[in-house]
Amino acid sequence: MKSATVPEPRTAAALAARHRRTEIALPRVHEAILRLRREKAKVSVAAVARRADVSRTFLYDNPEARTAVATAMAEAGERQSRALAEQDNEREATWRERALNAEDALKAAHAEILAQRTCIGELLGQIRDLEAEWTEEAIQRITTENTTLKQPVRQLTADNRTLEERRKAARSNLRLQDRRVADLEARIVAPEN
Repeated sequence: MKSATVPEPRTAAALAARHRRTEIALPRVHEAILRLRREKAKVSVAAVARRADVSRTFLYDNPEARTAVATAMAEAGERQSRALAEQDNEREATWRERALNAEDALKAAHAEILAQRTCIGELLGQIRDLEAEWTEEAIQRITTENTTLKQPVRQLTADNRTLEERRKAARSNLRLQDRRVADLEARIVAPEN
C-alpha cells in the first residue's frame, strides 16, 4: 500500500494561494461575460480576459472558465465567426495572389536583367575584338549604344528592388493573415472543447 505524500508547507501554501486566486477570478469571468452580453459586444477570449482582468491562459486552462467563455461565444453566434473566417480567407487569398504575382514579376525582371547583361557582354566583346578596325565614329556609336543599354539595366535593377520590397511586404502580410486565420480557427475550435 502506498502512503500519501504530504506536501511541503511552501508547496501547500502556493497551492492554496492559487486556489484562492482561481476562486476570485471565476466570478469576475462570469461578470465580464454578462457585461459583454448586456453591451451587445463581441464575446471573445481576449475581451473576457481584458474585462475580467485575467490572462488568456487562465481562460484556456481553467475548465469552468473555458466552458463559460465557449458557451458565451457559441451563443453570440457561430455565423459571425464563420463570416469573419470567410473574410480572412478572402483576404489571405488576395495577399497570396499578390505575393505570387510579385514573385512572377521578380523572376521576369531577373530574366530580363540577365538578358540585358548578356547582350552588353556580347557587345563589349565585339568592341574589343573589332576595336582596332573601327573608326573613332564607330567606337562613339557603340559607346552610345552601350550607354543606352545600361539605362534599361539600371531601370530593371530599380524595378527589381521595388518588386523585391513588394514581395517581402506581401510575404509579411501573408504571415499576418496566417496568424489571423490560426487565431480564428482557435476561436472556432475553442467552443468545442
